[in-house]
Amino acid sequence: MKTGFITCGALGQEVKGIVRKQGWDAEIIGVSPEDHMFPMRIAPDVEKRIERIQERCDRLVVVYGECGSRGKLDEVLDKYNIFRINARNCYEMYAGTKYDQFLEEEIGTFFLTDFLVRTFHRAVIQGLGLDRYPELKETYFHNCTRIVYLIQNDSPQLRQEAQVIADFMNLPLQFHETGCGNLEAHLRELMNKEEHRKGRPSYRTTSCWKNNISNELLMCY
Repeated sequence: MKTGFITCGALGQEVKGIVRKQGWDAEIIGVSPEDHMFPMRIAPDVEKRIERIQERCDRLVVVYGECGSRGKLDEVLDKYNIFRINARNCYEMYAGTKYDQFLEEEIGTFFLTDFLVRTFHRAVIQGLGLDRYPELKETYFHNCTRIVYLIQNDSPQLRQEAQVIADFMNLPLQFHETGCGNLEAHLRELMNKEEHRKGRPSYRTTSCWKNNISNELLMCY
């Protein structure tokens, strides 16, 4: 049975590694991680991938959380009877219950992953226009009080780059090694069960959209 994985590009490298490790017969198709800057693009872009890949796969799995789509992603998945990972975002996919613990300790936590550390300049600085309007940095990050780097594959170089990001944001930095075990467990559950409960609603969806820059937009709540 061939499985199609429709995955956020920010998770692509890790998903490919898990698929190889498990030996699954799979095709992986990505969606641009830049959609997180404009979350209402996620659902239609996922649907385009569904239409592109569904005829050549026996089943589809969507490797996304709710990701700030305001329920639109789940509406698309309901239409095609497809399930996604039971998590709100990639941070929860990696950190599991520690994600909520970090936010309960400090609601102003800004999360990094290996992908975000590698692409911070393009995804955040250029993506938010901070290379052109550096004075907006305080506007975007004023609610942030610390950075937690969720490490998938520990690397001295990425730790150093994360510190550069922390210095840029003038925030304390905390390291937490997650590996990819939680993400792998989510994927194995989807592969091993015929039915899978959909993810919970986005954390503080209303407040983060009305009052702050959302964590789904790479910001803190």
